[in-house]
Amino acid sequence: MGQQRFSDMALSQKSKVIRQEQFLKKMDQIIPWEILMKPIRKHYPETGNGWQAIDLEIMLRIYFMQQWYGLSDPAMKDSLYEIVAMRQFAGIGLDDIPDKITLLNFRYLLERHSLTETLLRTVDERLFDRRK
Repeated sequence: MGQQRFSDMALSQKSKVIRQEQFLKKMDQIIPWEILMKPIRKHYPETGNGWQAIDLEIMLRIYFMQQWYGLSDPAMKDSLYEIVAMRQFAGIGLDDIPDKITLLNFRYLLERHSLTETLLRTVDERLFDRRK
């Protein structure tokens, strides 16, 4: 994960917590990240040949934000640049934001291996169980 910039640190010290931050903090506590990553790991590309793969958990967190906020790949990339709470949730700094093609490729990987429904169902079940 990338180094936090001065602007990120300054904003993280602010006293008012916006609804988006509250939502993302709650989802961070509820979502079973390790369970969700398990079926993806066998399909996720590894680092090699001069290529550095983006951490799977980062990509999964970004994918879920795209779903929750209904963002296209370019809009997600822009939101990561503009919204500190989203970068913090993803665990990245400004220098680590994936490009729109990387976001697209991750989504295609999930779809190609029929993982999207499983992921969303797992999260839905977790959210439903918490309502009981």
